[in-house]
Amino acid sequence: MTGTASAASSASLWQEFVANPYNHPQIPNVAYAGYRTGERPPRRPVLANVLFFGARRDGSADAAPAINKAIEFVGRLGGGTVFVPPGRYRIDDIIRIGYDNVVLRGAGSSKTTFCATRSLEEIVGINRSRYGSENSAWSWSGGLVWVCHRDRYQPLVDAIKARKWPFEGWTGNELEQGSLLTNVSGSAARGSFVVTVENGRKLRAGQRVLLRLDDSAYSLPKHMCGDVPGTATYQWDNKTKLLSYFPFLWPVKVEWVRGNRVKLAQPLPLEIRPEWKARLTTMAPVVTGAGVEGIKIEMFKVPTPKHLQDKGYNGLAFQCAWDCWADDVHVQDVDNGFLLVSAKGISLLNTRVSGRGHHHAYATREQSHDNLTDGFVIEAPSEPSQAGAGNHGLNVEGLSCGNVWTRGRMDHDVFDTHRGLPFANVRTEITINNVGAHGGSADAGPLYGARFAHWNVTVTNQRAGNVRIDQVAPCSATVAISEVRDFGQIDKPDFTGALNSRLELYGTTDVTPRNLYDAQKRLRRS
Repeated sequence: MTGTASAASSASLWQEFVANPYNHPQIPNVAYAGYRTGERPPRRPVLANVLFFGARRDGSADAAPAINKAIEFVGRLGGGTVFVPPGRYRIDDIIRIGYDNVVLRGAGSSKTTFCATRSLEEIVGINRSRYGSENSAWSWSGGLVWVCHRDRYQPLVDAIKARKWPFEGWTGNELEQGSLLTNVSGSAARGSFVVTVENGRKLRAGQRVLLRLDDSAYSLPKHMCGDVPGTATYQWDNKTKLLSYFPFLWPVKVEWVRGNRVKLAQPLPLEIRPEWKARLTTMAPVVTGAGVEGIKIEMFKVPTPKHLQDKGYNGLAFQCAWDCWADDVHVQDVDNGFLLVSAKGISLLNTRVSGRGHHHAYATREQSHDNLTDGFVIEAPSEPSQAGAGNHGLNVEGLSCGNVWTRGRMDHDVFDTHRGLPFANVRTEITINNVGAHGGSADAGPLYGARFAHWNVTVTNQRAGNVRIDQVAPCSATVAISEVRDFGQIDKPDFTGALNSRLELYGTTDVTPRNLYDAQKRLRRS
């Protein structure tokens, strides 16, 4: 039912999911989101102290070289923790975490501060969109603390410096990385764990692989939108930005190999059909097991830039990163706070965005999947933004799926679903003062794919836009949101006809289960 509350209670909808947890028509399975599909990050032993490498904690000199030397030292040992004692550390360069299993740990975000003096544009250079505009690509990429494998980071930055605007994702700067491991045979249902391959000899248990699905006559994006009737009349052929995102790329670990049968560590987020030429490949280098803890990243304060003209006063970025985390990280006076760019299984725990107005508080893009943002705060801006500034809150775009935002307080921001056909994502147990607007260019395609779920959301200013989604998002679930009304941004659905969406317990946040992600994790482990 679209646009009206159904007679079924939320408990009934939850029971439907319990009976069909891997292929429910409106609720995605997000029980595998976060570091190592939902584990708590480990506590790694301290092997280096940045003071021993020459860092000064009084801000009197650039500490970035010393911190980066300490990270490299521990990385070459195979991993461990780099400790940053209490203090204010001047940072004139990017802090680069490019080794597996390295944790950068401060004494707590109220005690250890990185004071960033320069923007990414000043450090690296001008960065532009690969789609040909004059917009600054630092508006959505890069961080002054940047978690990215060293063998992925260096060619990425070299390309920017050479003004050969790179592809940012899983397969390298020009889609060049990734050799074929095996083709997938036949079909598989959404939610399946086991697939049949042509040859399993190059696969092994624990291996990280990339599942690729190519489009065929727009049947793949139609499927991502739930195959609702309106997808047949939607104009796909002029969505050039959307089409450039394909093939669909989903990193996944192999659980076991038995001849030509392969079990994946997670259920498939989409069907596999023969026309999509499904295959398993390698990918560009990824960094795993890295963490950032107990640090505040404070920017040199400048006015909030106009939309898409960010200079790159960006906080923490995870790029081509898998099974990494941040815990107790606070960013202040940023253009962009926390950026996930082709990231998988990242846990952002107990994070905060504060200070002057920002562009994206949290961005999830370039086919980022199964990430968890848990226990977050977006404070109201400390001063008004200049006219023409952008304001996006929880961004998701670019075919990204399986992501969760939960236990959040948003004092002044928006649920920014940014076109580019993200699908199967969950926002649950969040309080929001709903201010701002979603973004996304027209050629990036549908605003929502199928199986978005908004579950237990309190809107303090009653603005419906981007929170109540049953009338715009296909095959979606809007469950237990407070009473809202249309004003400000009001979207029209991308697709004509029935959307097969559900609206349950509208006007209350008294719902069981209270947190959709927690309930799914309990169900998975029961």
